[in-house]
Amino acid sequence: MSKSQIDDCVRASLEQYFKDLRGAEPHSVHQMVLAAVEKPLLEVVMAHADGNQSKAAEWLGINRNTLRRKLLEHKLLA
Repeated sequence: MSKSQIDDCVRASLEQYFKDLRGAEPHSVHQMVLAAVEKPLLEVVMAHADGNQSKAAEWLGINRNTLRRKLLEHKLLA
């Protein structure tokens, strides 16, 4: 999947979200999207990195300590 396809998927999902609101005011959309995307992102990257946090952090472009904190937040580490 290309970046353009991911962009299209996010746009379509957000458009559906706003339609589903039926005129109600949205709340904390930014936080909602980040929370919805972050956990599956971490799960997939960690799986492809065979659990190697250093490699996963490098692929994600974040510090290993930041990755570890996020894994703990999402209960992806014991």
